[in-house]
Amino acid sequence: MVLFHEIYSCYYHTVSKILSASVKGSLTESEMLTLIKEYAFAESHLAIIPALKNENWQLVDEKLQTPLVHQPSTGLTILQKRWLKAISLDPRIRLFSVDFTILEDVEPLFTPEDYVVFDNYNDGDDYENEHYIRIFQALQKAIHAHKKVLIQYSSRKNNQRTISCTPYQFEYSEKDDKFRIRILGCRYANILNVSRIQECDILDEEGIPLRESRNIISDYLIMELLDERNALERVMLHFAHFEKEALRISEQKYRIKIYYERDDETEMLIRVLSFGPFVKVTEPEHFVDLIKKRLLMQKSCGLK
Repeated sequence: MVLFHEIYSCYYHTVSKILSASVKGSLTESEMLTLIKEYAFAESHLAIIPALKNENWQLVDEKLQTPLVHQPSTGLTILQKRWLKAISLDPRIRLFSVDFTILEDVEPLFTPEDYVVFDNYNDGDDYENEHYIRIFQALQKAIHAHKKVLIQYSSRKNNQRTISCTPYQFEYSEKDDKFRIRILGCRYANILNVSRIQECDILDEEGIPLRESRNIISDYLIMELLDERNALERVMLHFAHFEKEALRISEQKYRIKIYYERDDETEMLIRVLSFGPFVKVTEPEHFVDLIKKRLLMQKSCGLK
């Protein structure tokens, strides 16, 4: 992506790693070669090492020591933040649980209203449907863990079928506006429409759904919500598939208790933070500490 090239290309990232090692006082030419092989291209050492050692870049001296006191870090430019904000408005981005809370007050570079998509079908997947998101993320988790899944599938003719298979790749059709999943180990098909999957359970080594083969550790959080900008409606839709309790405590203020599985704690953290100042978690203390830690981490990166 040209927009990010000048700051986030592998060369800048690699030199940043080298300078970090120099700040720690542990930099050697051997370590430079290792870092270059890991973060850049194999032949990159032909350009990077001479430029550093000959002080052409004036970042380290001939003894590989740097005048920098702190390890280098790169922030986002306003243009990059605006581009990311525009991307965050795409409903498909919710499928990947990306945290965009740092961009809350950023003006998008463009909005969906700024462009028109034509020559495609109007019955694309419902990317804001919580059930669809859960199925997609279960498949994504299975792909990363190289696990088999048990799928309840509804065919085009509404025939129900149970399929045990191994998912390995997503495909997206821009014309159809649909995601499909490529699978192995099924004699009926090698590709399925994600929107037609009714249920998806990841299997353990013995072929038993993980949610049944282990003791599920449940947890909860309690948050106070200020009902401005339809915050209550958005929270209820966002957490539609979670068990929850809501209590009105004043004209525009609500207390909401949401139950979730401990394995989903990181996802819950991201979801809660996405509502910004309209919600405040009050219990439990460990979840409040997670929020504080995440916000401090964002602040330490120089992001606002």
